[in-house]
Amino acid sequence: MTSKQRAALRGMANTMEPILFVGKGGLIDTLIKQADDALLARELVKGKLLETAPLSVRDAAARLADATGAAVVQVIGRTFVLYRRNEKKENGIRI
Repeated sequence: MTSKQRAALRGMANTMEPILFVGKGGLIDTLIKQADDALLARELVKGKLLETAPLSVRDAAARLADATGAAVVQVIGRTFVLYRRNEKKENGIRI
């Protein structure tokens, strides 16, 4: 992913609300499944690491991206953004 593509995705994610929340359980299977489903439906997903989470935000974003086949677009504070292109969507995000 180029820096221009990453910047475009960051701009799109700027107004989004987080829908994934990593808590004290860490990256459990249900959270990975939820992230996978959200990426399939939306392609661009914002998540947040809660204060009780046992891992760092960069580590959580990287592990979640690896588990779902996504790319980490951005990590700021306790918030992260993931992107995975869905080839089957006709009107999906094209970068």
